Amino acid sequence: MSRLGILVNTDRHLKHLLGFTRAALAAGHEVIIFVMDGGTRLLRDAGLQGLAGLPGVSLSLCDHSAKRHGVDIEGLPAAVVRGSQLNNAMMNHQAERVIVL
Repeated sequence: MSRLGILVNTDRHLKHLLGFTRAALAAGHEVIIFVMDGGTRLLRDAGLQGLAGLPGVSLSLCDHSAKRHGVDIEGLPAAVVRGSQLNNAMMNHQAERVIVL
């Protein structure tokens, strides 16, 4: 099984993020999502939050970016990992392919 990494650094492509994730899962792949910079604003969306609970999906965020963009992460599901750029580096190491949105 291969892993798809998705780096989300803007808040412009939520529909694509959800679609790529669902398509990869349907094809039997794992998906690793890392959210940073302006992309942290998407964490307010229940659709993105819901991805963290799906089998085969891991979702982490840059805590520093969320604070910088005024995104409250306290109410996020426990499956969403509050992290740092280390999580981004780990995603890039573990994934066979990475998409940047």
